[in-house]
Amino acid sequence: MLFYICPMTFRIHKEGTASLLIAGAFVAGVLAGAYAYNVTIFWVLLLPMLVLFGIVLQFFRNPVRRIALADDKLIYAPCDGKICVIEEVEEPEYFQGKRLQVSIFMSPFNVHVNRNPVGGTVKYVKYHPGKFLVAWHPKSSTENERTTIVYDNGRAEILMRQIAGALARRIVWYIKAGDAVEQGGEMGFIKFGSRVDLFLPLGTEVVAKMDEQVRGNVHVIARL
Repeated sequence: MLFYICPMTFRIHKEGTASLLIAGAFVAGVLAGAYAYNVTIFWVLLLPMLVLFGIVLQFFRNPVRRIALADDKLIYAPCDGKICVIEEVEEPEYFQGKRLQVSIFMSPFNVHVNRNPVGGTVKYVKYHPGKFLVAWHPKSSTENERTTIVYDNGRAEILMRQIAGALARRIVWYIKAGDAVEQGGEMGFIKFGSRVDLFLPLGTEVVAKMDEQVRGNVHVIARL
């Protein structure tokens, strides 16, 4: 069962400012050079260059999404993407024990804003440099560049891991240990394809399904 909210509003994320300026300058330079050299080449390149800029523009979109119901029993999707893992695993970094892992693969065409799946207190934040294996690789959760965040929402501790993929080269997070955060609030961003893992207490009811497309702040993926 999935929960939905009202339609989204389009806007551009602050992390895209530099990339969009570079992309815009590149497109403008290519088109200006083509026009000066040969008008026919300009018209041939116009559409591909606009498509290229459009791809970069859509990647940094930041839709306004407010969760329908803040509830400490509900765990909302922290990002957009496809459910690629639902399984019981050992979590060695923080819990050092068994947890239920739910992972979301984010393609370059997904919204890449990351949001707090629960509200409460941030207990732990740690950045790990690492490899850039493809995001669906089983070892990407422990070997790739990543950031681990643990939330305490008063009912349980929830671990969220931002993972860089083969294309992602920058993970951004805006929270630190000790912060009080709201469920659904923006907590970070990952550029150009990546993955987010959630580690939940055993016995958590997962309502999302394998290969299902979910959206951050729109779908509830589990209930404590």
